Amino acid sequence: MLNLSKLLIDSSHYGDRLRYSKHSRGTKKGTRKDMGPIVVWNCTRACNLSCKHCYASSDSSKAEYELNTAEAKEFIDDLADYNVPVLLFSGGEPLMRDDLDELIEYAVENGLRVTISTNGTLINEERAEKFKELGVSYVGISLDGLEETNNRFRGSDDAFERALRGIRNCQNVEQKVGLRFTMTDYNRKDIPQIFDLVVDEGISRVCFYHLVHKGRGKELNDAALTNQEKRKVMKNIFDRTEEILKGYRDKEILTVGNHVDGIFLYLKMLKDEDERAEKLLQYLKNNGGNRSGIAIACVDWSGDVHPDQFTMGHTVGNVRERSFGDIWDDEDTLLGELRDRESRVKGRCFGCDWFDLCNGNFRARAEASTDDLWAEDPGCYLTLEELDRYGGGE
Repeated sequence: MLNLSKLLIDSSHYGDRLRYSKHSRGTKKGTRKDMGPIVVWNCTRACNLSCKHCYASSDSSKAEYELNTAEAKEFIDDLADYNVPVLLFSGGEPLMRDDLDELIEYAVENGLRVTISTNGTLINEERAEKFKELGVSYVGISLDGLEETNNRFRGSDDAFERALRGIRNCQNVEQKVGLRFTMTDYNRKDIPQIFDLVVDEGISRVCFYHLVHKGRGKELNDAALTNQEKRKVMKNIFDRTEEILKGYRDKEILTVGNHVDGIFLYLKMLKDEDERAEKLLQYLKNNGGNRSGIAIACVDWSGDVHPDQFTMGHTVGNVRERSFGDIWDDEDTLLGELRDRESRVKGRCFGCDWFDLCNGNFRARAEASTDDLWAEDPGCYLTLEELDRYGGGE
């Protein structure tokens, strides 16, 4: 996750202290030396929509072995004991859980910062008010384009209208809310209008996600942006972000799922002789690139623990059998390999001059493309010349 607002105008938002602090540099088991990882809890597989890119392959049915309320509370206790800073309720669609309010309240009471990832279509006025009352820190609502594009992507004729209403309902009760957009060839044309929407609707945060071909996303190979398209899209996002931040310094604009974005921005600054380049470089070094299995963890509906939400094919333990902390501390699993991946990555990732800023990028995307977790990440869009950080050639 790359916070462009932080890197461009040195703004300060909660997540930045977990990503860019000097206390984050070199961590192996958490966001900072004094904290555990951010935990994404896919608390249910059930969903009221059927989106084309869903990494969880969700549908309307509830998973057979979903953690019950008592088990979920025990899991939340474990997270609090391990000093986890953020618990993100995801799905499926988390609002499909009947006990969601009870679990949010329990997590907040235990000192966890609670955020929600939702399609937004179920957030009526009462639901927005309840989120605010319970102490939810942030609600991220997915919109993958303007009305026609989003509805086609999400398999519903009114998904856009209902999601936008959900955003407005949150804003009306001063519940912090933001927009999430997964970039594909199908919807890249809508990105300028998404920026317009963020400004016109007064939306405080927008995250642009790079596509990962997992779950139903495996069927979207023809939707992936080419490297040239990625470069063009990212340049436009950088430029539009700069423009918006001049007038709205409180906006938080991020890209997610590709740490090459930070390197690309740094190289652009160097080319432009931008004085902000060195500070940006320091922030990227503190962050250290992809932190799946390090600063981000995923626990699914059945209690299985994974390095992130896109690596559900790799389970390192189950919270029904061991505490989350015991699982996360055990490096005789894939977690140990991910925390020492430099010698394992292949292709362009092996020996890359930018490894300290990228950390081999997104392993799940490499696996989705090649069935090899350690293959080079096809999401890297740097040219051969740009990969030569020190200009010395071979």
